[in-house]
Amino acid sequence: MEIYNYLASLHPIIQALLATLFTWGLTALGAAGVLFHKSVNRRLLELMLGFAAGVMIAASFWSLLAPAIEMSEGSSIPAWLPAVIGFLLGGAFLWMIDKILPHLHLGFPIEESEGIKTTWQRSILLVLAITLHNFPEGLAVGVAFGAVAAGLPAANLTGAIALAIGIGIQNFPEGLAVSMPLRGEGFSRAKSFFYGQLSGVVEPIAGVLGAALVLLMRPILPYALSFAAGAMIYVVVEELIPESQRGDITDIATLGAMVGFAVMMLLDVALG
Repeated sequence: MEIYNYLASLHPIIQALLATLFTWGLTALGAAGVLFHKSVNRRLLELMLGFAAGVMIAASFWSLLAPAIEMSEGSSIPAWLPAVIGFLLGGAFLWMIDKILPHLHLGFPIEESEGIKTTWQRSILLVLAITLHNFPEGLAVGVAFGAVAAGLPAANLTGAIALAIGIGIQNFPEGLAVSMPLRGEGFSRAKSFFYGQLSGVVEPIAGVLGAALVLLMRPILPYALSFAAGAMIYVVVEELIPESQRGDITDIATLGAMVGFAVMMLLDVALG
């Protein structure tokens, strides 16, 4: 309770910064697994990727789209319109960045790297892929805390905290999913850990940006929430689900997604 009261007394941008530092910290904690193990079981990796996908899908609806629709009710435009527009813009934005930013998805040869062609090392391309993934997560957390400051009934501090916890939980396996393959390719433990945690650095930046934009332009709030949801769903469909289903036994990844969805739904409904 004391921690909650302390957070409630802080400026929303500081709240967003602390929350995304927490999510980055769990990314680093997951990446630290490489300091003790050289590899990770492929089925475990698929389970973790599926779990992350489930968390992001649940967060997109319970923490972002549903509040966006509720906030738009009673306005001069249909309540669904801001949610639809923001959602599609979020997906379009990630699609555009996906085509421009050089990156490489886990488990793929460097010849299949995406974005503008470059001579960058494989390790850099792998980190950029996860960084692209983490940007909408940090943005979602920042927008959620900015929404609380707007004083709208559909947004509350416990809900924003629940979102940060959910994103943080799924960041743990993501950090491991980056550092372990790098270790398997011959990188040192320290270098593998460094690159693994580096993928989460963008989250505090995106979190502060999201909170600041909402505070400066309150009318865009439903669009901002939906934008973050669209960006997250794009990442899930484009990256997490395909990568989690590459193994022979796809049921493991599917089970992970179901559990991840249930955990995030539980957090949001119970705390929000």
